[in-house]
Amino acid sequence: MSTTSQKVALVTGANRGIGLQICKDLSRLGYLVIAAARDENRARAALAGVPNITAHALDVTDEASVSAIAQFVQTKFGRLDALVNNAGIFIDRSESILEVPFEDIRNTLETNVFGALRMCRAFVPMMRAQGYGRVVNISSEMGQLSEMRGGSPGYRMSKTMLNAMTVILAAEITEPNIKVNTCHPGWVKTDMGGPNAPSSIEEGADTPVWLATLPDDGPTGGFFADRKLIAW
Repeated sequence: MSTTSQKVALVTGANRGIGLQICKDLSRLGYLVIAAARDENRARAALAGVPNITAHALDVTDEASVSAIAQFVQTKFGRLDALVNNAGIFIDRSESILEVPFEDIRNTLETNVFGALRMCRAFVPMMRAQGYGRVVNISSEMGQLSEMRGGSPGYRMSKTMLNAMTVILAAEITEPNIKVNTCHPGWVKTDMGGPNAPSSIEEGADTPVWLATLPDDGPTGGFFADRKLIAW
């Protein structure tokens, strides 16, 4: 087994958009970064020239794929210090909850919620063993119950569930130096956010990177935007 004294981070959905930028920012901060994506070659090409990056194939909806990357991380690095659950899909834009196909809702939950939970189940035990870890779940203001509206029910419910998962996991982890938080990165100029979004990709990555690198006295079990606590 290989081990390293450098901190190691894993980012899902890392081949484009916010996930890609998070990889770049964590690399700049000295982390060894596993850039995980369905298309490993695309992730590798997107991050060519960025130091400390290892691309790896990952389908968060596939238990075997999650197990494979967990084994890879354990064998190659012997640790994981930060897990950023960024992989997500948005396929029911503006559809009514009474009309959206159930299959669209199921597929959304499979990636946005169960995918993140699979990753937590695979890597939180590793963090517990080393007594340190940061879990960051990328959510959305569209999952806020305090601001809930109609339309896009699958996506909205998936992010509300992801927030609930964050609170439950944070409450169950008793180790003081493992932090679990969720964040709204903003409306960002990505393939998902579109060209009219007001925030840059760099701005969208800022809060996730902050949460992935929290100090020992940092918060846990919170929902953040622009590094500030926001309502559920």
